[in-house]
Amino acid sequence: MNKVGFTTFSKKYKELVEAYLKESVSQLSAPTQIKEAMLYSLEAGGKRIRPLLLFATLEAFGKKGELGIEAAAAIEMIHTYSLIHDDLPSMDNDDLRRGKPTNHKVFGEAYAILAGDALLTYSFQVISSASSEAIPTEVKIQLITELAKASGAEGMVGGQVADMDGEGKDLSLDELEYIHIHKTGKLLAYSVVAGAMIAGANNQLLEKFTTFAHHLGLAFQIRDDILDLEGDQEIIGKKVGSDEQNNKSTYPSLLTMEGARQSLLEHITLAKDALNSMELETEILKEITDLVANRNH
Repeated sequence: MNKVGFTTFSKKYKELVEAYLKESVSQLSAPTQIKEAMLYSLEAGGKRIRPLLLFATLEAFGKKGELGIEAAAAIEMIHTYSLIHDDLPSMDNDDLRRGKPTNHKVFGEAYAILAGDALLTYSFQVISSASSEAIPTEVKIQLITELAKASGAEGMVGGQVADMDGEGKDLSLDELEYIHIHKTGKLLAYSVVAGAMIAGANNQLLEKFTTFAHHLGLAFQIRDDILDLEGDQEIIGKKVGSDEQNNKSTYPSLLTMEGARQSLLEHITLAKDALNSMELETEILKEITDLVANRNH
């Protein structure tokens, strides 16, 4: 797919998921203040890389991306909740997120915590309410189960704990990879595998998509570590150098900047190798892989 094709794809599905997020939260029978806090962070922008991965995976099978709208929205809700909680004074204590004041700076810590809680729990409701014609009941159960694993103690939350415990310590590369596979990689991988599950992929294809997503997730984090040192704060939308300030081990600190760039290239290559091993239309996924490697925010 050429750049024009990807641009059209990205615009279409970003608009689709953003409209769905706004509508689904706005219609909740809940206090206005909590809905405003939820929407504030949901509508802060961002790359929407996780929903785009899910939609692109569906399209690789020749399926309509719209089939995955509920799962895509659920992923973005969980990702957004994690950012709200990450920014809290008790966690990373950040003032900016995507160029805007963080949730707790606008609504206060209590509402920020509750907004994150609400997004987390609502994500599962959204998947369970998907039309059974679009997603069979057994697939919905599988989607919910795997999302809970990817975002909970076995996934993102476990990675966050390991990340906090690793502050101020000289971590090994294996320890650093454990953090990033769980904190970032599990939810990213779920985005791809969820699309494959909705499309009805067999176990062999699910394994190949899991391999692709594993390497893409590590590449994403390596690029994140690089940007934290040399990115443009105005483009990134948050302070640079926060990892160093918080005494966190990173890929550049362990491998040198040149070593981190080489590792990034290796994981991008392995991700594309996994895509090339499938007889599917994976051009959009390859475009997203290149975006991960070259992104500036």
